[in-house]
Amino acid sequence: MSKGNAANATDNELEGGSWISSFVKREIGRVLALGSLVVIFIFFTIMRPVFASWQNVSGGILMSTTVIGLLAIGTTFVIITGGIDLSIGTATALVAIIVGKTVQGLGLNVWAGILVGLIVGGLFGMINGLLITMLRLPPFIATLAMMKAAQGLALIISDMKPVLFTTDVKGWDSIATGNIIPKIPNGVLILFIGAIIAAIILNKTVIGRYTFAIGSNEAATKLSGVKVNKWLIAIYGIGGVYVGMAAVVLTSRLGSARPDLGLGYELEAIAAVIIGGTSLLGGKGTISGTVIGALIMAVLVNGLRILELQQEWQYVITGIVIVIAVWGDNVRRRRSGEVS
Repeated sequence: MSKGNAANATDNELEGGSWISSFVKREIGRVLALGSLVVIFIFFTIMRPVFASWQNVSGGILMSTTVIGLLAIGTTFVIITGGIDLSIGTATALVAIIVGKTVQGLGLNVWAGILVGLIVGGLFGMINGLLITMLRLPPFIATLAMMKAAQGLALIISDMKPVLFTTDVKGWDSIATGNIIPKIPNGVLILFIGAIIAAIILNKTVIGRYTFAIGSNEAATKLSGVKVNKWLIAIYGIGGVYVGMAAVVLTSRLGSARPDLGLGYELEAIAAVIIGGTSLLGGKGTISGTVIGALIMAVLVNGLRILELQQEWQYVITGIVIVIAVWGDNVRRRRSGEVS
């Protein structure tokens, strides 16, 4: 072999090795999350074989993933920008109550009710975006304020009483619990269709590219001529649409909307996003990773319940998992040189 050919072969090997190294660094969070999901599932199956039954997987694990999963998918967009949304839990309750009151007050059908939920959720998310961009409030403060406002409005609008769907809105229960595909609840189908749509938006559209750009370097994105404020409002609006979707699925599952619905959901959704490999510092994340993170949360909670562990200890273990996930994200960032 000539020296030139040898040099070219070496360069190709180095380029190939560099590509593999880059791929591993980029996908390590998602791979670790998937591996953790498999390990946790096997552990609970060994401890309680009934855990792996299709009845528990479909009706227990997958159905309990739907609401948190939808909230987490919407939150993924926000966290990739380097922001946060603490209002999604109480906003879910508020949207659910508004949908219930509107549908019953105007005599709307199921499809109109779903549309109302998506629109109201999207508007709520855009209000968050306006507070952050126009008033220049930190995302944590803006969404914390909206969290409390939504909680109060939910109590006021509902008059502190549950709004019934199952008996008053024909077909509402089939949104989540029906079966277009045999043995797979519609709620699970909605989750995965929502995830596919979100992945396409994030990876194949302009708003997706700007989501990553803003999270990676907002100042540089502004200097390049991008109207960051406009896109941030749209991104928070997307998160709000998924809140509306989650509210519709939740009320379908429960048959009612209560003002105390959704409390604490924001923490579970954010945990699912971080466990799935999205960085709290922004600029990095995937929808598939978020879905895996939501499944991990659902598998963990379902498994602990099947083991009949006391609820207070379930909270402790869930908290530990969140700490480990955030710590792991920081470690990955340091090793890749993204954190000083």
